[in-house]
Amino acid sequence: MAAYFSSLNPVALWNAAPGGLAQGLIWGIMALGVYISFRVLNFADMTVDGSFSLGGATAVMLILAGYNPHVVLVVSSLAGMCAGIVTGFLHTKLGIPDILSGILTQISLYSINLNIMGKANQAIPVGQVQVYFTSNIRYLGQTIALALVLDVFVVAFIYWFLGTELGSAMRATGINPNMSRAQGINTDSMKVIGLALGNAAVALAGGIIAEYQGFADVKMGQGSIVIGLAALIIGEVLAEALVGKRLNFVVRLAFTIIGAIVYYMVYVFVLWLKFPADDMKLLTAIVVAIFLAVPYLKEKKNNSFSGLARRNAKAQEKED
Repeated sequence: MAAYFSSLNPVALWNAAPGGLAQGLIWGIMALGVYISFRVLNFADMTVDGSFSLGGATAVMLILAGYNPHVVLVVSSLAGMCAGIVTGFLHTKLGIPDILSGILTQISLYSINLNIMGKANQAIPVGQVQVYFTSNIRYLGQTIALALVLDVFVVAFIYWFLGTELGSAMRATGINPNMSRAQGINTDSMKVIGLALGNAAVALAGGIIAEYQGFADVKMGQGSIVIGLAALIIGEVLAEALVGKRLNFVVRLAFTIIGAIVYYMVYVFVLWLKFPADDMKLLTAIVVAIFLAVPYLKEKKNNSFSGLARRNAKAQEKED
């Protein structure tokens, strides 16, 4: 045990922290896309794994074709938007349940991504192509700054859009689709638009991650939905604990990004502890389960007889 702790180098953890921060900020964009589908639309969208890889594959192939790295990210977002539209079409026009429609699109995107890249993975030539998001330690500060600016832009856009008449109709669709239809809202269109926007953000994050790591892989999006949910749930729990009654929509969006940062900082810390990399998916599942259970256990504790007794005792003390 002493040998194990002596092998841990605090300097290595300090050096790895900026990389965790950068990845957290980038995956925060993806988590915002998940927020739109899961929280705004109340739609269990499983397209995410495929659209994330789609964004990465599109970005890398366009970069290899000589296009500007900024422009390719826009195209990646448009590709993800198309994937969301397909999922929305399968659900609204063909009557396929939300989870299955997302899974069908996700499966088809595996083959589409293979066709886009021509093989299972494609790398960006190091030194021959200048990208703006990079894991190179010399330019990591630039990556963090750009990712932060992009996070702020995406949060501002979502906040503005959901405040418009169209965005309000989308939120109403997610809350109560039956009442929304009774008010004359085309709920099918709202779902398609919401899925398109959510997957556009996911594919944008996929394109940035491809630039950051220097390659795209057909399986790079595998399990990304779990990471997005982890960031979303961690952010919500932290927001409730730290902000409480002052929690508003902008703060919720901001804490979604913070949740992604916390997740990747934990990821870096666990790797520093020499936790096997093959078991990181297990760790993710455990983290998500814990943060999912916290609100439930807290509410159960407050609603129990012992919790009621404590509240009554405190109220009695105040009266005395």
